[in-house]
Amino acid sequence: MEEITWNDFENVELRAGTVLEVSDFPEARKPAYKLKVDFGDLGIKMSSAQVTKHYSKEELVGQQIVGVVNFPKKQIGKFMSEFLVTGFADENGDIVLTTLNGTVPNGSKMC
Repeated sequence: MEEITWNDFENVELRAGTVLEVSDFPEARKPAYKLKVDFGDLGIKMSSAQVTKHYSKEELVGQQIVGVVNFPKKQIGKFMSEFLVTGFADENGDIVLTTLNGTVPNGSKMC
């Protein structure tokens, strides 16, 4: 594992956002959803997430998640991802979202 500096970490904008809408993403290579997330003053951003094994569309709506919001936009097929959804792979390689154990204002930066 390569060590990074504190400044490296501070440059990563990990922000809290609330999932507003979830839709299917049938064009994705691996099963995924399209997420529409409110990041407060940073605006509403779209991304895809390969989280179909652990979450239904209905249970994701209203959930606060953690996203990296300062990566460049990324084209995924015909879809433009505006942030990176964060999570951890379980023992089968399926993604479990990084969520909050409480509520913070949308757009709050991880510190």
